[in-house]
Amino acid sequence: QVQLVESGGGLVQPGGSLRLSCAASGSIFSIKAMGWYRQAPGKQRESVAVIISGGGANYTDSVKGRFTISRDNAKNTVFLQMNSLKPEDTAVYYCNGHGITTRGTEFHSWGQGTQVTVSS
Repeated sequence: QVQLVESGGGLVQPGGSLRLSCAASGSIFSIKAMGWYRQAPGKQRESVAVIISGGGANYTDSVKGRFTISRDNAKNTVFLQMNSLKPEDTAVYYCNGHGITTRGTEFHSWGQGTQVTVSS
């Protein structure tokens, strides 16, 4: 089993910053990719940013230039630095991890989610 635990959400004013963290633990042999997704009320879950094992990253257009995803491979942890936050960034943010367990099977795991609210 692989568990993901997020932290760092909260309430912030427009233009402010937050940093989300997600730590993966359990029977991990290797991680291929980790990413952040978000779901706003009444909307579908969408990909925000994904980083692969080699370090390459992809972002959804609406956060490019404002959000930065990074990863500490030694600690199986991924971060999302969110700057210049807008009210439309308000959502529950979920961490996702994809990789191989110590048993040689694939895992696709989700964290429990952390609320980010951007409001004055």
